[in-house]
Amino acid sequence: MYEYDQLDELSEEQILLVKTAIQAARDAYAPYSEYHVGAALRLVNEEIVIGSNQENAAFSSGLCAERVAIFYAGARYPDVPVRSIAIAAIHKGSVQESPVTPCGACRQVLYEKELQGEEPMELILYGSKKIQVINRVTDLLPLPFTLESLS
Repeated sequence: MYEYDQLDELSEEQILLVKTAIQAARDAYAPYSEYHVGAALRLVNEEIVIGSNQENAAFSSGLCAERVAIFYAGARYPDVPVRSIAIAAIHKGSVQESPVTPCGACRQVLYEKELQGEEPMELILYGSKKIQVINRVTDLLPLPFTLESLS
C-alpha cells in the first residue's frame, strides 16, 4: 500500500478516476445517512464506469457505490477486466478527509471481479488529506470466500 497527501502526487489517469468518483458521490442517493459514496472503475479497454450508493428507507435494500459500479460494468462489459477503482465519500457536503474503505460485501465482490479478470485491480481510496493506493484486492481481502470454499 502507498499513501499520499495530495491528489497531484498521483498519475493523470488516477487523478481523473478520483475526480470521477467524487462526481459520482455528489450524485448518490443518500437522504437517510447523508453519506454519499462514489466509485469509478477504469476497465482495461479504457472505459470508465461509475457507481454511487443508493439508499432506501428499508436500509438493507440499498446498495454500495462499489457494487453498483462493478455490477454495471459486468452487465455492460461482461468480459472486460477492471484495471482500477477509485472510491471517494462526501458527508454532509464535504469530501471526507480520510479515505473510505469498501465494506466486507464490496471487498468480496471486488475480489471475485479481480479473480474473473485474471489481473490485479488497483484500489485508490481517496480522502482530501490522505490517499491510499492498494495494488490489488487480495491485499485488502487476504482471506476471501472462494469457489473452493463451497466444496
